[in-house]
Amino acid sequence: MKLRWPGLKILDRYIIGKFLATYFFAIAMIIVVVVIFDYVEKIDDFTELKAPLKAVVFDYYLNFIPYFINQFSGLFTFIAVIFFTSKMAYQTEIVAMLSSGMSFLRLMWPYFIGALIITTLSLVLSLWVIPVTQRSTVEFESKYRKNRQNTQYDRHIYRQLEPGTFVYIRGYSDHSKQAQFFALEHYEGSTMTQSLEAASVKLDPKTKRWTANRYTTREFDSLGRETFTPRRNLDTLINLEIAELGRVQDLVETMNISQLNEFLEQQRNKGSDSVNIIAVERATRIAYPLATFILTLIGVSLSSRKVRGGTGLHIGIGTALCFSYILFNRFFEEFAKSGTMPPGLAVWTPNLIYLCIAIYLYRKAPK
Repeated sequence: MKLRWPGLKILDRYIIGKFLATYFFAIAMIIVVVVIFDYVEKIDDFTELKAPLKAVVFDYYLNFIPYFINQFSGLFTFIAVIFFTSKMAYQTEIVAMLSSGMSFLRLMWPYFIGALIITTLSLVLSLWVIPVTQRSTVEFESKYRKNRQNTQYDRHIYRQLEPGTFVYIRGYSDHSKQAQFFALEHYEGSTMTQSLEAASVKLDPKTKRWTANRYTTREFDSLGRETFTPRRNLDTLINLEIAELGRVQDLVETMNISQLNEFLEQQRNKGSDSVNIIAVERATRIAYPLATFILTLIGVSLSSRKVRGGTGLHIGIGTALCFSYILFNRFFEEFAKSGTMPPGLAVWTPNLIYLCIAIYLYRKAPK
């Protein structure tokens, strides 16, 4: 028997229209409120640091909106589905559809089309658009937010260049392209065999070479004896991109999916301890948008039954489920970043848990 997908009928267009209209209306209302509160909170910084109105609107808030939409897309989807489905159930429209011979699975068809549209939008935002907008946001905050100035780089930067080779950089300034201290260390197992140390080191962004007037080399023999050798005119090139000097979490948020894949492969080859953070970021960008289908199924299954308490009860239960989903996501992400769980498994576990909840609610939904 050939499987044929049903075409879009008047009822399908009605449900899809209600779904998307409620979704975008909820986003628009929340964004207005959030922007107002955010502006009130930060207006002192903007005024004191003389942030131009054009920069506030176009460099900050216009780039902040895509991030906010994507961050809470699951919650907006949940609210949208529950709100208008519960209303249809309260007005016995769902009962009428099912009584006419329509299966619950057929009823889900327009909901999944709406979920597909939202998922596609969310994937485009998270994989390509938001990394670009985040760059402008980070740059704006570094100029016009007091608590964000000079926080692009950690004071103590410790990176693995390759297995057994590490670099330590202290007090790096992007403005002067200088660091207060630089050390290049080589290990065999857990034992340091040699190191190179210098103060007041300068980086040339074009050649990516580190230079200093004076530096010292230290060597350790098999007996653990240490030899110091003062030297002059350090000029060295190390396997470290300038971008890698920034905070890893902030850095990966400004990379599109292609750059993120390349960076992950590069750090794996170096044996970097930042691999888990990068892998979690990549997995999250795909897992979270795809959860839209799961949250949609939960929302429809939960709100399609007419109950005492009506829409308010459905929204209350649905919101609790949605926030618990977000909490589980953050919980398992920390497990992955610490190396307790594989990143892929940790990021997808909440989706699997809530898929089981969705299937259970679907089976209990009115047929």
